[in-house]
Amino acid sequence: MPVDKTEREISALVGQIERGEIKLPEIQRGYVWKPTQVAKLIESLYRGYLSGSLLFWQTDETPQTRAAAIDRPVVQPAVVPLYLLDGQQRVTSLHRVLTDHPQAAIVFNVESEKFQNQSAATAKDPRWIKVYDVLKPGVDQWHLVSGLHERNPDLTPNDISKRLQRLAAIPSHKFHMEVLRDFPYDEVTQIFVRVNSGGRPLKTSDLALATLSARWPGVLERLEGEAAYWTQRGFGDVDVTFLTRALTGAVLGRGLSAWSHARLVAATDDQLERGWNTVQRGLRHLVPLLQNNLGASHSRLLPSMIVLLPLIVLLGEREDEQLDGASADGILYWFLAATVRNRYSGSTDTRLGQDIPAARMADPVRRLLSNLGVSATGLTITPQDLAGRSVGSPYFFLSFLVAKEAGAKDWWDSIGISAAAEGSQTLEYHHIHPQATLKSHPAKYSKAEINDLANLAFISGKANRKISHRSPVDYFPTLGDQELTAHLIPLNEQLRHAAEYRSFLSVRRRLLADAMTGLFDRFRPAWLAPADESVDPMSGSVLEFVLHDNPAGEDVLFATARNADTTWSATMSATELDDAITAATAGVDGDLVVAGESVPVRVDDDTIEIPIGPFLVTGTASEWRKVLDREREDARTMADFVEPGSAAWDGERLPFPVTSVD
Repeated sequence: MPVDKTEREISALVGQIERGEIKLPEIQRGYVWKPTQVAKLIESLYRGYLSGSLLFWQTDETPQTRAAAIDRPVVQPAVVPLYLLDGQQRVTSLHRVLTDHPQAAIVFNVESEKFQNQSAATAKDPRWIKVYDVLKPGVDQWHLVSGLHERNPDLTPNDISKRLQRLAAIPSHKFHMEVLRDFPYDEVTQIFVRVNSGGRPLKTSDLALATLSARWPGVLERLEGEAAYWTQRGFGDVDVTFLTRALTGAVLGRGLSAWSHARLVAATDDQLERGWNTVQRGLRHLVPLLQNNLGASHSRLLPSMIVLLPLIVLLGEREDEQLDGASADGILYWFLAATVRNRYSGSTDTRLGQDIPAARMADPVRRLLSNLGVSATGLTITPQDLAGRSVGSPYFFLSFLVAKEAGAKDWWDSIGISAAAEGSQTLEYHHIHPQATLKSHPAKYSKAEINDLANLAFISGKANRKISHRSPVDYFPTLGDQELTAHLIPLNEQLRHAAEYRSFLSVRRRLLADAMTGLFDRFRPAWLAPADESVDPMSGSVLEFVLHDNPAGEDVLFATARNADTTWSATMSATELDDAITAATAGVDGDLVVAGESVPVRVDDDTIEIPIGPFLVTGTASEWRKVLDREREDARTMADFVEPGSAAWDGERLPFPVTSVD
């Protein structure tokens, strides 16, 4: 079976896409590059760096395809098309730049020779020129040089001309191409998976989708149709990626792993069809249960979507008989318990490999709770469980549910709080005691205390702006007692003063904890006894980051961990952490120096695990990035930095979601 090797100019490839001579097989994922990545590609071509090769497939078959993200009509090809297996992001990006796509408005600085996406600043700066204005057909190079020199007299026309000529040569750059001929679709899929498992790999969900597309043509259309169905019903997170996970879980009985695609290849058509029926049927039973019985009206409220997978299998494969109230309550009880226990914050594949089979057994709720460590006594929420928790904690989700159940209304329009609200009514979280007052208070409240869950209430954006930085002493009198108690806020007027803030947190934590325990008890199976005390292993655990901006070197990230009676602190390089996350995003394990010791940075599916003191901190790349970006926005100077004296941690580590880092 031959493999042809050739070369082709970028301009020729762009023309082939528009003539339909280059197509995307269904196994390809969608276009995902951001403008920054497009700018880096153009810069690499400008500087003559290696830009990789392209892999195509030519066949007499007519495989399922997906549309390229070029926003242009594609004609029916006059020749046998090539199917692009590797290089879609690069080729699509180049087409966008050369055809003036609005999301690829890359600009070139004729002085510094740098590239970036167009912005308001570059539009006003005479040194920047749009790349398309240099590459478009029929452009007058002399006119461009003349205009740029006039706007930048410090640059010589000769220098400007040389730089524009290098830029104008980009469409003539030749890509090395390899074309597979006469390979069957299933073998091409295996090649696609192997190619994309090296270098910068696709996520396991992308690889699983590619395998499913080859094994089961038309599956992408089914997934996209199902995703659209749930988007219209408030569950937009039931997207193609989630549905791929759900289908794989239903077929294989476990989560995604690096070997999922091999197992999917061996699945029969009947197994795939049954798995898809399970997913559809399970979702149509589960989502209304969450929306109507629990009040989780929109998927964006949910801390984790993975927790839905065992329940989809449970309800999707259940006999077609009446779902009694006790069974429905038990399902929601496990959902709440698995959510607050961060069941899938690490080792996702392993735990789904326990929970999906449990969902298929007799008495599934009992078996699922047993996997969670709940077998005789139910869960109770204590004030200590809520200490140090903030917006990233699953208890934040519970605080919304109990406030909604208590009849909480917005503090401006007196409309019941709702995740569906839009415009000025869009739901936000509000610091009851304003951050500005607490940060400057003589009591020296910590960041974790200021952002504590007990200081947050759900109100509209308009109400939030109206209150602004006012103290509860000033704005609480404008609200009735019922408006406060529905939000589980104590009425004691003394607690409205910033000096009594810690007492306020203590009292409100008790109110929230009691309401959350009441929510659990409402769904608790009859065979579980009420609990007297919390058994949450994370109770009292706090991890706080503070980033210090270091103009003389790498930024320093200061970590403080509290667990039971232990307080531990250490530093790490924020730059090294950023690099480790970047490498982990590409599927590459790495290392990070924490407290003078090198610790491993490991990747498990989409989860990045980093040991930091008494915790194994886990989260997706986007969750880690969100935490780092937040710390950069609130960075302190090195003048505030005090070197900690803690040594490297040598004890056991507790799983800790990065979303709970304050």
